[in-house]
Amino acid sequence: MARMIKEMVVQDCPIRNVLARVCDKWSLLVIYTLKNHQDGPLRFNALRKLIPDISQKMLTSTLKSLEADGYVTRKAYAEVPPRVEYSLTPRAETLIPIMDHLIEWALDNMAVILKDRDKAVG
Repeated sequence: MARMIKEMVVQDCPIRNVLARVCDKWSLLVIYTLKNHQDGPLRFNALRKLIPDISQKMLTSTLKSLEADGYVTRKAYAEVPPRVEYSLTPRAETLIPIMDHLIEWALDNMAVILKDRDKAVG
């Protein structure tokens, strides 16, 4: 019963529901990487090379979630070997300015945050 209530709260809360998916460990990085690639869509292996510390399994899972939520378009070509390309959707493009502000804020505050962390630990 408690699990059902918790799932209903998360499902009905737009902040929790949306941000839980897009603000996980990898999603913003995948979106950011696709945004910064100037030559158009990226193939899976090219995307993986641009994010070297992500595993194949995690990149696959992240791309599926981003596609399911409408942030990424997956285009498969009927070729041998198969070719699949990923690109951002218009919905993801609306997220870019927010991401840019968040990145700017993080860069501006990182030094003091790390300093505060050191004080809290030591």
